[in-house]
Amino acid sequence: MKSRLSNTLKERAQGLCELCTTNEAASAYAVSPKNSDVIENEVALCDQCISILEGADAGSHWQCLAGSIWNTEPSVQALSYRILYGFKDQEWANEIITSVELDETVVTWAESAYQVSAKHLDSNGTELENGDSIVLTQQLNVKGASFMAPKGTIVRKIRLVPDNAEQIEGKINGDTIVILTKFVKKSI
Repeated sequence: MKSRLSNTLKERAQGLCELCTTNEAASAYAVSPKNSDVIENEVALCDQCISILEGADAGSHWQCLAGSIWNTEPSVQALSYRILYGFKDQEWANEIITSVELDETVVTWAESAYQVSAKHLDSNGTELENGDSIVLTQQLNVKGASFMAPKGTIVRKIRLVPDNAEQIEGKINGDTIVILTKFVKKSI
């Protein structure tokens, strides 16, 4: 996201674009998913780098990232890595990426643009959300409990398991259990 270049950011960049380091910095660019509320999330960019980020043909322009990836600012490192990651199948970009060891938080920040969060889908492919009600599509043996949950059981106010798109949590007979999404359908 592009915004006005603050004097503090302009000073940090010494008036130059923090990616190509040849053109005058024109705008502040917040490296997503962070926003421009603090200078540590921003990179000073020239008009040429911004136009290429917005879809103009890069040609060999991004070769300049061989220098910016070594910048001490995490935001500059993250943006440089993110752009290079988009070209990782090309030898020149892969060489630059492998030439530097970045902090894991910077790499995670950079790669966040390429990550799609997994969706929790029921047995029919319908997306599930926190708070939905579901119906069991088959009888389930509840591990650690002394009962079976029969087919057709309605479970209200489910919670999605954040790190596993194949699991949800819900209460059956007062016990919170983990249920596989392939054994449920969303209730309307």
